[in-house]
Order: sequence, then C-alpha cells, then structure tokens
Amino acid sequence: MNTIRLQGDHGASATIVPERGAIVTSLVLGGHELLYLDEDTLRDPQKNVRGGIPVLFPSPGRLADDRFAKGAMKQHGFARTLPFTVTREAETETTLALEDSEVTRAQFPYAFEFVLHYRLMHDALRIEATVTNHDDAELPFGFGLHPYFAVPEAEKAAARIETGATRAFDNVKKEEIALDGIDLTAKEVDLHLVDHGCQESALTWFGRAVRLRGSFELTRWVIWTLRGKDFVCLEPWTCPADALNTGAGLIVLPPGDTRTLFVEIVLE
Repeated sequence: MNTIRLQGDHGASATIVPERGAIVTSLVLGGHELLYLDEDTLRDPQKNVRGGIPVLFPSPGRLADDRFAKGAMKQHGFARTLPFTVTREAETETTLALEDSEVTRAQFPYAFEFVLHYRLMHDALRIEATVTNHDDAELPFGFGLHPYFAVPEAEKAAARIETGATRAFDNVKKEEIALDGIDLTAKEVDLHLVDHGCQESALTWFGRAVRLRGSFELTRWVIWTLRGKDFVCLEPWTCPADALNTGAGLIVLPPGDTRTLFVEIVLE
C-alpha cells in the first residue's frame, strides 16, 4: 500500500495510508509510538482497520438498523473504508480529499467534498477536517476520530481518562448509567460520555499523558477498550450515535457552505 510519512523535529513522525480511509497508522512523539495497530486488519481490504486513527464521517457510531431517512450505511460511516486522493504532500504536512461518488451516493445521497489536512509538530499532530456542501439541499453530517492508543493490558488498571462527566451511555449494557470512575480492566468498556462538558480530554498511562483538544463542535466523547487487547480508545465526536435519525448534535450545512473542524493530539 502507498503510504505518506510525515517527519518532524525531535524524531516526530506520522504515517498515513490514503487508500484505507486516510488512516494514521503510526504516530511517534517524544520517541514513543503512541498508537496500537493490528497489521493484519490493515492489509486485508475486507476488514475494518483495528488500530491507528480511523476517521468517522458522515456518521460516527451506529445508525438504528444501519439506516436513516435518506439512506443506509454501516457503523462509523464510509470515509474510513474508501480511498482518498492526495492533493498536497510536504515534509510535515499533507492534504487528502474524498468526493461524493456512486459508492457514497448509494449510502448518503448528497454532493460533498471531505478534505483532511494533517500537520505534524514536534509534540503534536493536528488534523483538520473540512466539509463542503456541493448539493442543492442542506447537508447533515457528523464527524469523529477513533484513536487507538497503545496502552498495554498490564497498564490499564493505572491508566486514567480526564473527564468531569457524571453520566454515560453504557453501550455494552445499552443503558445510561451514573459514572463513578472508569474501570479500563473490564471485559469491554464502551462508554459514551453524556455530560463531559468540554472539547478536550487526556489519557494518562505509565508516565505518559496524551491530550486531545478540538473545535467547539466536538462535545461527545467515547471510551472503548477490550480485555486482552493493548489499546484504549479515546474518541472525540461531534454528535452521538444515530444522529442522522435523531438530529442530536448534527451539523447541517446550507448549500455552498463549508465547515472546518480540528483535533490536536498532543504529547504532554
């Protein structure tokens, strides 16, 4: 597979694979690889990549029955499964684009352009997502990232996630719960924070702290991990799952409008 490698100061690097949804498969900051990656899922085009930083567009999470009023799509939308076109490439920056096609319109009947811009700094990776509505109708969408941070199973008990949330939707139990601590050693953790209250969070483990901060639209945060797997996902989303049906947190672009969102992943 074709890859793009960004190289920054102090040994910082990032690797991006355009044909697998413009996914970041490696992020090295401060001399440490921060991301988990299952290489087998990356190489198999029939599988969703487990690891790296999948991009979630136009619908983070799962739609009820995988459908909404104007179409149908699988969990997390189609961007993570489609090839992107590289429109700019430099030592520390790259830009990739996805436009509507027969494949996307069969699931999501709108004309759009979705552009990702990656910029590497010595201690951070900034990801900007720009959505342009080329349709005659309003364009509804959600956006999110799904970073898999490389937290060894043995270190999960001591790992901490920064949040002021008091409630969460437990996607394992399928019910809203009071949040009194987060046990990352459970068989499966799939928590959608209801009242996180801000556009940033941090994951700390084994003396490392990674902070994620983003634009004001990123109000929904998700935590996911599995027992026996060496990762913890801390995911900023613009809306809860099924937003194309419920309208909750959905961004709606008028014809001809553009919206840019960003997320920064910073090693503290």
